[in-house]
Amino acid sequence: MDRVYQSDTSGSVSFFTGIEIEHTPAYNKPTLFVVGLQTTEEISKHLDGCQHIFFGANHSFNPQNAEEWREWELMIDRFLKLDYLCSLDIPIQCAEEFHEGGLCEYNNFIPQIRVPIPFIKLWNYNTMLKIDDRDFNSTNPGVWTHSLHTLMDRSCFTDWHSYTQDKILK
Repeated sequence: MDRVYQSDTSGSVSFFTGIEIEHTPAYNKPTLFVVGLQTTEEISKHLDGCQHIFFGANHSFNPQNAEEWREWELMIDRFLKLDYLCSLDIPIQCAEEFHEGGLCEYNNFIPQIRVPIPFIKLWNYNTMLKIDDRDFNSTNPGVWTHSLHTLMDRSCFTDWHSYTQDKILK
């Protein structure tokens, strides 16, 4: 199948459908994947049978200014108010500024913070992932450390091959 993989942000695909395969609260739900900013009318046309909307597909969430942030929020907010489960793929560099908006106030919103770790299998058994703060005692009550090995639990893993079953919409 000709599927645009997550790293393709060329703009050649705006929507595709499939089953949510990542182990989130929307796991196994019929999903509309939305690439980039789209009108709510265009999104609505493709929602037939979908219970979940995955915004920012193909790594397309990357607002460059306050106006783009607002456009993303308004687009997603509309569907949260209609009671859809909505996910947003958030690159780690957007994590701090993200909370200036109100999407996390919705119980049906699934923020998915994307933290790339290239060559993850090359890290040794003792490797830890530290969830830190921007500075000492700045915004968090402390830090959390997790074994990278235990975070890579098989029950949370999605093989790249699983991403090839989606249907591109025209």
